[in-house]
Amino acid sequence: MTFEKLGVYITELTGIVRASTPSVQHLTMTRTAPPASPGRPKDPAKREAILDAAKRLFLQKGYDGSSMDAIAAEAGVSKLTVYSHFTDKETLFAAAVKSKCEEQLPQPFFEPTSSTSIRSTLLNIGRGFHGLVNSSESIELHRVMVAQANVNPKLSQLFMDAGPQRVMREMERLLLQADQNGQLQVSDPARAAGHFFCMIKGKNNFRLLLGCSPDLADEDEIEAHVQDVVEMFLRAYSR
Repeated sequence: MTFEKLGVYITELTGIVRASTPSVQHLTMTRTAPPASPGRPKDPAKREAILDAAKRLFLQKGYDGSSMDAIAAEAGVSKLTVYSHFTDKETLFAAAVKSKCEEQLPQPFFEPTSSTSIRSTLLNIGRGFHGLVNSSESIELHRVMVAQANVNPKLSQLFMDAGPQRVMREMERLLLQADQNGQLQVSDPARAAGHFFCMIKGKNNFRLLLGCSPDLADEDEIEAHVQDVVEMFLRAYSR
């Protein structure tokens, strides 16, 4: 091949390569294509309806007896809507337990203002916790979890993490803050939190679990019990 023919061949080959190579502008446009638009925002009212339905059915029929189809029907939504809010039944169960705890022990209880005394804070938490653990819903849920303990230990752990353990962590954080602020002297916040909640639970809780005490004490007696516990706790951990 002569040099002249070789030059013509290279020129033709270069043109073919250029023609088959995408332009920089095309590559830029491809890489910067906008992401897919998000779906419609989730409806908070539907989420609450699903949680309420889940709480009712888990108590009435237990965990295994409550299907996602049944929960969707009870909430008046489609099963697809249930899954759009909660990825699976375990996630929904944990959310239902957390929601039940927050009804009686809302987050602000554990985040008092600077003007709130530690006594008032403990009284609010004590009243809320007593009402929570001795409510008919909590008693029924406790029975469900005991029945599931040997069958589904993973479910038991979900319950612990979403309910009792979350409340304990919040209380530990509060007591640690009270120690640092000089309101209390608490060397072991975890142990102190356990003492507080076990005393607040009271003697009737076990009887309620066994069905031996169908009626709780009256409001005045409950209030006196909570106040007695708070006073003992303050004496034990005062500076």
